[in-house]
Amino acid sequence: MHWILDAVCVFLVSLTLAGIIIPQILLISFRKKLFDEPDERKIHKAAVPRLGGIAFMPAILFSMALVAGVETIVMTSGGKLFQAEGAYGINFASCSPTTLPSCFGLCALIMMYLVGIADDLIGVKYRAKFVAQILAGLFIAAAGVRLDDLQGFMGIYELPGVLSWGLTVLFVVFITNAVNLIDGIDGLASGLSGIAMAFYGMAFLSMGRPFYAILAFAGLGTLVPFFYYNVFGNPSMGKKIFMGDTGSLTTGIILAFLAITMTKGVGAQGIRCDIIVVAFAPLAIPCLDVVRVFFHRIIRGKSPFLPDKVHIHHKLLAIGFHQRPAMLTILGASSALIALDLWLSVHVNSFVVLSIDLVLWVVGNYILTKAITARQKRLNITDGYC
Repeated sequence: MHWILDAVCVFLVSLTLAGIIIPQILLISFRKKLFDEPDERKIHKAAVPRLGGIAFMPAILFSMALVAGVETIVMTSGGKLFQAEGAYGINFASCSPTTLPSCFGLCALIMMYLVGIADDLIGVKYRAKFVAQILAGLFIAAAGVRLDDLQGFMGIYELPGVLSWGLTVLFVVFITNAVNLIDGIDGLASGLSGIAMAFYGMAFLSMGRPFYAILAFAGLGTLVPFFYYNVFGNPSMGKKIFMGDTGSLTTGIILAFLAITMTKGVGAQGIRCDIIVVAFAPLAIPCLDVVRVFFHRIIRGKSPFLPDKVHIHHKLLAIGFHQRPAMLTILGASSALIALDLWLSVHVNSFVVLSIDLVLWVVGNYILTKAITARQKRLNITDGYC
């Protein structure tokens, strides 16, 4: 029960701290003129600061460290913090199983955070970001957080070491980019990530893995105040902010870490569904979207790494949705897909669940494309979504 209290405390501390930091970032951004300027590819029409993600990592680490420190004091009699060698993490060799993942996971998190800051301030080429994501994936794999058992997905169970490392790095890069690329309209990346963080937090609590649950709730705490400023902030009053690559890369690497960790929870108490589905269902929409966009660009002879306006949110905007209804529609679809996948996974295997997801995704996109074509023809639009 005390882990639930820890999760609540971490969430509240993280939320409060992010709520304090973000207004200060806004103030600095306006004083130093650090804006995301509008252009023909972007949807926003006014200059908006894009450094909101700078608040994420400090809020997450501070909240986790504070709650852990307070709990250590409370649980230690007479205020004697360390009564024996190895207690409460002095001797790393005798620490809990979360020590290695937390150490190397922190290395990956810091790397993505710094790359994101550099990209938001001076710009970083996509090749350099790609290399950094691979290195972050290697840190996570080195921590033992690897896709080493697919639990029977497509008949595959335990994977050999090299393949396990390679697949882990691939998924880290894939998920991190999926979160980064879905960040196209107000509230979408933070909303989808918030849903995923809340889901992972509750799932890890039910599995009896409190460290990862607390990490998820710390991440959720940072996203709530950001979502408020991003969606409801008024740019003319200097209250609106974007998360930038700092936020999307930081959030993406945490979600990748949590998702891969979740795959190692086979047979955990409180989890009745297929663990592969539990691990990746919260990330289904951004991951499916990035795959579709990747092949869309290749088929049209474009670089799959260069930005355009063909994501799922662009399709909703092209049929006449405004930003907020489009965002809410995608968040609703994500929540519905998570619920459907969890229900299906009780009755069928993960490959069938994935197949159903793909069919729903293809049909949904086909319907949207037909609606866009009909609207463009009706309004005689020749240079809209393509």
